[in-house]
Order: sequence, then structure tokens, then C-alpha cells
Amino acid sequence: MAKRPDWDEYFLKLAMLASERATCPRMHCGCVLVKNKNVIATGYNGSIPGDEHCEDAGCLIVDNHCARTVHAEMNALIQAARRGHAVEGAGAYVTNMPCTTCAKALITAGIRRVVVFSDYHDTMAEKFFAKANVAIDRIEMPNKEIHYDLRNYSSAR
Repeated sequence: MAKRPDWDEYFLKLAMLASERATCPRMHCGCVLVKNKNVIATGYNGSIPGDEHCEDAGCLIVDNHCARTVHAEMNALIQAARRGHAVEGAGAYVTNMPCTTCAKALITAGIRRVVVFSDYHDTMAEKFFAKANVAIDRIEMPNKEIHYDLRNYSSAR
């Protein structure tokens, strides 16, 4: 029987699942915003509504970054705002260490903790998080496998 995931592993697995929706082939990233063990919003790397996706039209590279893509963290913050969910004091579970711009957005929005399993090439984000007293916790990448014990489910459901 599979080990039950702890909360950090559980929310990072949700971020991994969100990353599967990403449409920029340069990096598939997912983000889950969590407050009091409740998911507030999710996000993944993708184009703005109505625009072409990188995987269909190609990336729009400016200064070695894809300008077509809205990052997972930004998308999660935007989804929370659109739904009227306050993120002050929440945590962000992100598959990759946020870039500097996303780090600044998370800090400004009031995120108090970031949990990641993969680093990003830019260390400036960590400096901003440290100055803002935002905790960064790194955990090992959760096992992507999902184990179902169908004996616990009845066909009446």
C-alpha cells in the first residue's frame, strides 16, 4: 500500500498536475496557492486568453524569455483575484523556483511561504524572498505515480 502523502507533498503533486496543462515547451511549471490547507487557485505556464499557444505557434522569444507565456505563479495569482480570494498569508507550491518577476509578485501579494522541488537558474528570487521574510522550503520531487485501491470504492457511487 502506498504511503499517504503529507500536506506539502500533496500540494506539490497538485502543482505537478497543473503543470501538465502548460502550453510553453520551454518549461512546464505549475503553481498551487494554499491557505489553511485549502486550495485557493492554481496556475500553469500558458498564453493569455485568446492568443495562440507556444506549442502551436512557437515561442515568442525576447531577451531569452518567452514573451507569449504568462507564468504559473502569475496565472494562479490572477485566478485568485478574479474569484475574489485573498492570498495574504497563503503559501505557494510551485514545481520550479519562481523567477524574479514572479517572486516579486508573490511577495507583493502577501505569500508567506514557497515550497518547491526544482531550482531555477536565477538566484535573485531567493534574495527577494529572504528580504521579505518569505520562507522557501525545498522538498524532494514527489512520486508522480498515483495508486488506486479500487476495493474501497463501491459501484453505487
